[in-house]
Amino acid sequence: MALDAFAYIPLLATVFVAIVLFALLMAINKKRSARISFIVFLSIVILAGGVIYTLVHPGLMILSMSIFCAVFIFLPYCIITVMLPAKKIEKEDEDVEIKPTESVAQVPATNIELSDTQKDLLDLSLDFVVFSEKSFSDRKDGLAHVLEHINKTLINITHADGGAILLIDDFEDIISVKSFSGTFPPPYKLPSDLPHKPIRVETSFKFATFPLRDNIFGEVALGGKPELITKPELDDRIYQNSPEDFLRCGSYIFIPMKIGDTVIGEFALARKLGNPVFSEEEFDAAVTLSNFGAVSIHEFTAVQDVVEHNESAKESDIACKIQQLLLQKKMPSIPSADVSVYNSLADGVCGDFYDIIVSRKDRISFTITDVVGKGMNSLMVMIMMRSMLRLIVNTKQTAGTILTWINHGISTESAIDHFASMALINFDSTTKRINYATGGSAPIWLYSAETNEMSKISEQSEPVGVEKSTVYEEHSRQLKTGDILVMYTDGLVESLDENGVQYSIDNLKKIVKLNHAKSAKDITSLIKSDLKQFNGTVRQHDDQTLLVVKIL
Repeated sequence: MALDAFAYIPLLATVFVAIVLFALLMAINKKRSARISFIVFLSIVILAGGVIYTLVHPGLMILSMSIFCAVFIFLPYCIITVMLPAKKIEKEDEDVEIKPTESVAQVPATNIELSDTQKDLLDLSLDFVVFSEKSFSDRKDGLAHVLEHINKTLINITHADGGAILLIDDFEDIISVKSFSGTFPPPYKLPSDLPHKPIRVETSFKFATFPLRDNIFGEVALGGKPELITKPELDDRIYQNSPEDFLRCGSYIFIPMKIGDTVIGEFALARKLGNPVFSEEEFDAAVTLSNFGAVSIHEFTAVQDVVEHNESAKESDIACKIQQLLLQKKMPSIPSADVSVYNSLADGVCGDFYDIIVSRKDRISFTITDVVGKGMNSLMVMIMMRSMLRLIVNTKQTAGTILTWINHGISTESAIDHFASMALINFDSTTKRINYATGGSAPIWLYSAETNEMSKISEQSEPVGVEKSTVYEEHSRQLKTGDILVMYTDGLVESLDENGVQYSIDNLKKIVKLNHAKSAKDITSLIKSDLKQFNGTVRQHDDQTLLVVKIL
C-alpha cells in the first residue's frame, strides 16, 4: 500500500501544474499581453478534470479518455495555426521612436481570420474526435466504425467515387484493406480466377492484402509521400485490368498515414475514368484532413490498447485468485503414503492445478494438470476438468477411462480454446498398487528404492481436449516401501537461469536420488530451494507445480 501511494504523486503534481498554468493564462489574458485561445483553456480543464477523477476513482479509462480528448481538441488548433500564412509587419515611418515606457499591450492585436476551407477542415477534424469518443464504447467494432467514418468523410470532401483505408501489419510486412466504400477501379492486377463482375471485384478488394512492394499501395506506403495520379497510363505502378469499362483506371490520390516518421497505413481515393480528375486543391484538402484522420486512428488504437491491457490484467488477477482458492492448502492424511506439493504461480498465467482426492482406502487419486492458455480462459477449463474429475473418480472406473471421459467432455465445448496436459494416478493404499494414465506432456517419474534408479513410467500422448475420440491407455504397477512418485508441470523443469539455460529434469532427479531417505516434504523443500537458487532473479513466465508421493 505504501508503494501504491507514491504512484499518486505524478497525478497530484499534474493537477497542481494544471491549476498554476490555468491561473497564469487567465492573468495573461486579463492583462492582454498575449491572445490566449479558449481551446487552450478547455484542453487544460479536461486534462485536470480527468486526473482529479482518477485520484478519486482509480482506473485508467477516464484518465485515458481525458488525455485523448485534450490532445484532439488542442491538436487541430495547432495544425491550423501552423498552416496560416505569416503576417508581415510594415514600417510606416522609419523615424518613429518607441519610448522605453511604452507597453507592448498598447499595440492592437491582429485578428486571425480563417478561410472557409480551413474552417471546414477544422470542423471535420473536431468531428473525428467526437466520433472517435462515441465509438470507443464499442470495443468489438469501434475501430471499424472510426475507419468507415473517416473514409466516407474523405470521399465527400474530395468528391471521390470511392475510397479505402489500409493498415500495415509490421509483423508480416503487408498492407491490408480495413475500410472500403464506393467505387474503386482496381489499380492492381486482379487474381486470375476472379470473375470480372463489379460485385465480385468489390468484395475481393474489401478483404485484399498486398505486399509492401510491386503494387501501388505498397510502393506509396514505403515512399512515405502523398501522390496525386491523374494519368495512370503513364505510371508503371498502376496495373490496367481489361477489357471491362468498370475496371478502367481514372485518377487516384494515395496518402501515407504517418505518425512522426512511421507509416502505419494509407488513405486511397479514386475517380472513375470519364469523370474529372482530382484537382490540386482537392489533393491538398485530402492531405490536410488525412493528417487529422491518421492521428485520430492512431490515438484511438493506442487508448484502446491501454484499456484492453488494463482490463486483461484485472481479469487475470481475478482468475489467479480463484485458482488459488481451488488449490488444496492442507495435505490430507493418507495411509501408506507421504505427500507434499510445491506450487508457484506466474503472474497472469493461471494454468496449473493439482488435486488429491481421498475416495476410500483402495482409491486415492493424485492428479496434476497444466492447462494451455492464460487468465480466465484457462481458469474455465481448469474448473471444468476439476469438476468432472471429482465426480468420476468416486466410481470404479480406471485412470484411462476417467481421462477418456474428461477428454470427451472438454472436447465438445467449442466456445473456448481448450486443451491441457494431465496426469492421473489412482493409488490403492491397501495393496500399494497404482493405476495411472497421462494425456499430453504431463510426466510421471518413479524412484525405485530397490534399484536406486529413477525412471519415467508414463508415455506422452494426445493432450486432453484436442480430439474427442481419443482413448487414453492406462498402466498398473506394484510399488514398494521407499518408492517415490514425482509429478510436475513443464514450467518447473523449463524455468530459466540468467543465461537462458533450463533447470531440466536432471537436476530434479539428482535431488530425489540423493535425498530418497528423507520425507516427501523435505524432498519438495530441497527441490524448491535448488530451483530458486538456479533461477536467481530471473522472472518466470509459467506456473510451476511439483507433487511428490513417497510410499511408506
